[in-house]
Amino acid sequence: MGFSLIGLAGFQVSSHNSHGRLVKFHCFNLKKKQSFNLGSYSKYGTSQLGRLVVCKGIGFEERTSPNEVKKEIEKCYGLIRSLGRGVVYLGSSRMGPDHLHYEQTLELSKEISLLLDCTSWTGAGPGLMDAAIKGALQAGKPVGGFKIGKEANEWTTTNIHAYLPSETYLTCRFFSARKHGLVDAAVRKSNLERTAIVALPGGIGTLDEMFEILALIQLQRIGSELPVPFLVMNYDSFYSKLFEFLNDCEKLGTVSIGEVSSLWKVFDKNDDALEYLADFYNIPQSIRMHEARSERRHGAVS
Repeated sequence: MGFSLIGLAGFQVSSHNSHGRLVKFHCFNLKKKQSFNLGSYSKYGTSQLGRLVVCKGIGFEERTSPNEVKKEIEKCYGLIRSLGRGVVYLGSSRMGPDHLHYEQTLELSKEISLLLDCTSWTGAGPGLMDAAIKGALQAGKPVGGFKIGKEANEWTTTNIHAYLPSETYLTCRFFSARKHGLVDAAVRKSNLERTAIVALPGGIGTLDEMFEILALIQLQRIGSELPVPFLVMNYDSFYSKLFEFLNDCEKLGTVSIGEVSSLWKVFDKNDDALEYLADFYNIPQSIRMHEARSERRHGAVS
């Protein structure tokens, strides 16, 4: 079976199936749904009925308008100017408060916020993004976010964050604008800016963001005048299989030996990540000890 639909909803769907197997169709926005009944025949002559649900979201003209995308990117930059650059957290939207990585992320965010005295930036979503937000708030430090209407594993769409003030986040219609914001929030224009990128355990979206930023650093296109530390938190060996794959890429010659490891630093524990950041920014030992004592009083998770 093969078909393609292009219509006023601003979408295109196509599929090819020569074995009569079930074909799944995915849509990317839930503003409006449209359904179509489809009939097809397998190679055995059996009639098959299916139902295609198409979701209408951003119109084609709006989505392809450089002016609309530019305006949203400018809003992202304006929010960063308002709140200040800082540490950008990338992570799963699915690991909630009952997950150990949530507690580890919350404590890491709180400790980094105190250590670097900076704004914490996330995708303003649930899961580990929420943990990073709450950790920074517990430290009494500012937070900022670039939200989208619906994260993976969410059933409803909302442009409003549950508890953050509206002036601290922006709900993005375009992924390109959101990515611009997350990158720009971490670049360093002066020695006074203490920023970092922290990759937490996550899925497709997290990996997409991780490798896009990794490529920008590799190609020296991230737009930062000073180096930006890139940390990968390998809690419970979460990313170990990924690192094995990257090692295989080195053997196959698709990346140079030591190339990836030179672009980011991998940590299993929060304490090691904090020590690395303290060394990177030459933070005096007295401040490190003060923060360490403070965290021990609050029972930090390493």
